Amino acid sequence: MFAVFKRPPAAIATRLEPEPRRVDAERAVSLITRQASELGRESAEVRGIIDDTHKVATAQAAALQALAQQLQDVVRSQAAIGNETELGLRSVAEVRDAVQSIGGEVGGIVDTLREVSDAAGQITKIALQTRLVAFNASVEAKRAGEAGRGFGVVADAVKDLATQVETSSKHILGTVGRLDERIAALAREIRRPDENGTAQAGKVHQALGTVVDGVNRIHTASEQSREVCGGLESKMALIEGEMHQTTRSLDAALGRTESFLKISEQLIEVFAECGVDTEDTPYIQAAQQAAGQVSRLLEDAVRTASISAQELFDESYRAIAGSGPQQHTTRFVALADRLFPQVQEKMLGLSEKVVFCIAVDRNGYVACHNQKYNQPQRAGDLAWSTANCRNRRIFNDRTGLASARNQQPFLLQTYRRDMGGGNFIVMKEAAAPITVDGRHWGGLRLAFKF
Repeated sequence: MFAVFKRPPAAIATRLEPEPRRVDAERAVSLITRQASELGRESAEVRGIIDDTHKVATAQAAALQALAQQLQDVVRSQAAIGNETELGLRSVAEVRDAVQSIGGEVGGIVDTLREVSDAAGQITKIALQTRLVAFNASVEAKRAGEAGRGFGVVADAVKDLATQVETSSKHILGTVGRLDERIAALAREIRRPDENGTAQAGKVHQALGTVVDGVNRIHTASEQSREVCGGLESKMALIEGEMHQTTRSLDAALGRTESFLKISEQLIEVFAECGVDTEDTPYIQAAQQAAGQVSRLLEDAVRTASISAQELFDESYRAIAGSGPQQHTTRFVALADRLFPQVQEKMLGLSEKVVFCIAVDRNGYVACHNQKYNQPQRAGDLAWSTANCRNRRIFNDRTGLASARNQQPFLLQTYRRDMGGGNFIVMKEAAAPITVDGRHWGGLRLAFKF
């Protein structure tokens, strides 16, 4: 029954032996370099996007923190408003008590005025009676003839005095009456309502009641707003913590993409160092050739005393006032403007893929860029100036500093470049060191598209 598993030895050997394959090393290397290049391109694109997101998240976290601070200020202001409204309510209560006290005093004044009025009435009656008595005395004095003349004069004087007293008393009564009316009106204005609500409150108490109601509404609204702000503050604290966590995650992701980029660049560099030609080889060789030319030009300038070594290695960057983005000047910019274009502009004709070719010092300072990027800045147009005015600037980012400070025969990098106005392109850059009499001055950066 096991006969079906039996195979002739020759047949088994034929099936186990692999068919011979021809390995094309050159094709394999070319494929690996292309894949490494593509890996670098994708890593640079992802890294750029993550970097943009990281910047946005950082800015949002800062804005959220500022907003949280402002919210705390609002909460403190609302607490102050609450305290002030409580003080206002107490003050209104004190005013109401004072008004009520004034109402009591007004009642006392009314009683006093009534007493004055009664007294004035009594004086009027007495004056009237006195005038009658004086009149009678005057009549009797006239009857007495010459003997009663003196008495008649006195009687007439008493009568006149009584008349004046009566007139004054009536005036007092009129004045007291008007005062009584006014004080009665004042009493009505400051009258407090009865507990059973039968008597209507005066206008003063009505106004005070309106003030109390308004202050109470302000106090209630302040308390409600403070509760809402307290809830917002806790939520914002939670969001802020999550954003910080996002930022940390983005930092970790940036580190991973950096590793991918380095792997890609190292693979291409290894093949280039082994003498294997890749699609990047012409650019690497061109960067090395251009770096050598710039080195010789600078050495000649020092030898002929066109510039001193101290001036050539000047790192005292002086900011150009009013420039935006910020530009700087040094003691070798005039020499760079005179010598660098003959090398840099020539490299632009190497290929349509070349984006720029610049010589930078070891800190990434670009004294002279390609002519198309050496434009004068436009005041108020930052986007245009960022894209077209790239000379006299320091590019000390990851790529810029790595190219500027590289002292190996060459360095190949992949990165995403900000072209200004929200435009980005992913490209490669071959860099070679520039030395002056054995001293490292900077690097030649040759950037090209994929």
